[in-house]
Amino acid sequence: MKNGFYDKLVAHVNRKHWWHSLPVDPNAYEKRGMFLSSSFAECEFYGRPQDEPKRVTIAKPLVGDEKTIERTLFGHLVTNFEEEPRSIAEMQALDAERRRLALSKGYDSIVLMSPKCFAEWKTTGKIPRSIELNVLIVAVNQEGRPI
Repeated sequence: MKNGFYDKLVAHVNRKHWWHSLPVDPNAYEKRGMFLSSSFAECEFYGRPQDEPKRVTIAKPLVGDEKTIERTLFGHLVTNFEEEPRSIAEMQALDAERRRLALSKGYDSIVLMSPKCFAEWKTTGKIPRSIELNVLIVAVNQEGRPI
């Protein structure tokens, strides 16, 4: 999927400001990477966003909706999207496995879009306003906070 749309998306992600809520677990970045939201309001779902947005630098993201990302990493769907939501511990374990597999396949981040927005991006190159980003390799300070 490396094409003009892909390069345009990478450039967009790298120049955009991203919002982040600090995780409770100080080892979360090492286990699951750093999750960022494209807006302050979307980030509030995960807790109190930091006061200042973050900038990131990515080069080779895995781009898709939930199903595409699972198929690319696992070879099949591991989430039953019709079931009740998973527990937080189950979601964190799945996020950790996604991170491990994505890194092993050479990705440095995961760009998540809704199914509708992903389909539109693939056909027209239109970058959606709402994107979730998981940066897989995060530099942290001695307190376990991202640098």
